[in-house]
Amino acid sequence: MDVDTVSDRSTAILDEVSRAVIADKDVLRTVLTGFLSRGHVLLEDVPGTGKTLTANSLATALGLSFSRIQFTPDLLPADVTGTHIFNEKTREFEFQPGPVFANVVLADEINRASPKTQSALLEAMAEGQVTVDGETRPLPDPFFVIATQNPVEQEGTFPLPEAQKDRFIVKSSLGYPDEEGEMEILNRRAERTTRTPEATAVTDEREARDVQSTPESVHVERSVRRYITQICRATRTDSRVNTGVSPRATQRLFEASRSMAAMNGRSYVTPEDVKRMARPVLAHRLQLTADARVGNVEKRTVVADILDETDVPSVNTADAPDRSGRTASR
Repeated sequence: MDVDTVSDRSTAILDEVSRAVIADKDVLRTVLTGFLSRGHVLLEDVPGTGKTLTANSLATALGLSFSRIQFTPDLLPADVTGTHIFNEKTREFEFQPGPVFANVVLADEINRASPKTQSALLEAMAEGQVTVDGETRPLPDPFFVIATQNPVEQEGTFPLPEAQKDRFIVKSSLGYPDEEGEMEILNRRAERTTRTPEATAVTDEREARDVQSTPESVHVERSVRRYITQICRATRTDSRVNTGVSPRATQRLFEASRSMAAMNGRSYVTPEDVKRMARPVLAHRLQLTADARVGNVEKRTVVADILDETDVPSVNTADAPDRSGRTASR
C-alpha cells in the first residue's frame, strides 16, 4: 500500500468516526496516528466527553474487533487476560480468553485498577502477548489499546507508573465540544425517533495491517533525524524538568512523525510533522521539578518552548524517495 492510499483511507476513517463522535478532528487524527505507529493512546478527559464512543467507532471504521474493560479497584489480572476453566464434559481445563483478546481494547479509567492489574496490561501493550499460568499466548494483530483516565477525581486511584506511561505513544484529550458541536449533541437527543449516526467499516483487518506497515517506508532525512534527537535531548537539560524523555521516546517521535507524513500523503517527513507530534508524544513522559509543579508549569508548555528554541532544518525533497523507492535526484 502506498502513502496516497494510506492518506485516502485515513481521511475516510476520520470522516466515519466524525459522523458518530462530536470531537475535534485534530484529536481524532492524533489517535489514529497512534494506531498507524503501532502504539497505544492515553486519553485524559472528564466523564461524558465521548471516549468510549470514540474507541468503538474507530474500531468499527477500521473493521476490527472491539472490547471494553472497566477498570475498578477489585479488578484482577485474570479478569483482563483470561483464565483456565474446568470443562465438565471433557474433564479438562480450557483457557477462556479475557477481554484483552481483541484488536481494539478500551481500558476505561485505567488508573482505578491496582498496580498488579495494571501490570497485566503492561505486558500486553509492550509485547503483544499475555502469560497465563506460565503459558504465553499471542494477542490479535493489530492490537491497539486506548486507555482513559479522569483528571478530576483522584481519590481511590493508583497513578500510572512511569514505565506504563512510556508505553503510550501519545497522550491526548478529546476536550469539550465547541458550541456548534454541543448543539448537534442536543439535536441528536431531541430527535429520538431518528437513528443516531454510526460509523461503518472502511477497511478490514488485513487492510488495517497494511495501513500500519506503510509508514515504515516513509523517508526521514538525516537533518530531520537530528532535529528529532535535539528536541528529545533538550528535555533532559531543561531546568524545569527533573527527568527528560528516554531514548524510547525518541524512537516513538520518529515513528509518529512518519505516520503523520503518511496520513498527509507524503513519502517523506518534514519538520512540521515532527512539531505536530512532539507535544502529544513527549509531554506525558516528562517529570517536572517540584518548583515547576508548584509554579503550575504545563508539560506541553515545556515541549512548546523547546520547539521554539530548536533550530528547524530545511528539507531537500529531491532526495526523498518516490512511490517506487527511487530518489528524484537519481
